[in-house]
Amino acid sequence: MAVTDEAIDKIKQMIVSGRLGPGQRLPREPDLAAELGLSRNSLREAVKALSMVRILEVRQGDGTYVSSLEPQVLLDAMGFLMDFHSDDSVLHFLQVRRILEPAATAMAAAVMPADQVAELRQTVEQDSLTTSVTDLVARDLAFHSAIAKAAGNPVLAGMLDSISMPTQRARVWRGLTQEDAVAKTIEQHQGILDAIEAGDSVLASSCATVHIAGVEAWLRRAQVATGDAPEPGELAGDGAEPGAAEQR
Repeated sequence: MAVTDEAIDKIKQMIVSGRLGPGQRLPREPDLAAELGLSRNSLREAVKALSMVRILEVRQGDGTYVSSLEPQVLLDAMGFLMDFHSDDSVLHFLQVRRILEPAATAMAAAVMPADQVAELRQTVEQDSLTTSVTDLVARDLAFHSAIAKAAGNPVLAGMLDSISMPTQRARVWRGLTQEDAVAKTIEQHQGILDAIEAGDSVLASSCATVHIAGVEAWLRRAQVATGDAPEPGELAGDGAEPGAAEQR
């Protein structure tokens, strides 16, 4: 289990067990880190992640509190964390993306105007200045949408837009819990643009495959870490192990 996931799980258990109740303030960061046997950095990342799903509320200058929402709402949020890693539907959507998006990227490499490539490159360069994971994921969606539209097939672009949104939560969670996810995303976006700019459809398709397979491989590893991984071949139409593509 990743260090940040371990920190999230320990805080989650404190809430589930009743050690921390709705509206209750968390102990001071150094005290809580020592109690849970965590580094302060891991604890900080866990708090950030749990704030994203409204389980914790960070009040500037006051401290961090367990959400004071109605119990059922709080339980729904907890259910998201408990069920997230075993949600095979996200993998299904990622599999479809892995089939369609490389084709759209290859088509875009053949026709995308130089000014559009330059505009996207400028956007990618600005991504390194973005500190919010949710903002970066929103820009990631826009990046892939622009490439799909440039491919010139509105049906394909529409299909990709519709299947990208269901994977957004997984991409946000990866950005929060995987240490190098943001840097890797930016690097892979640059590689995709390099291939499109060179007009190399084969390379553009390969770069897109590696990029999408990275998210899929991360989710599979997360499921293995929590014991919720599907059996080999359980997902209908499963292709090659994405981890192999990720390492190409």
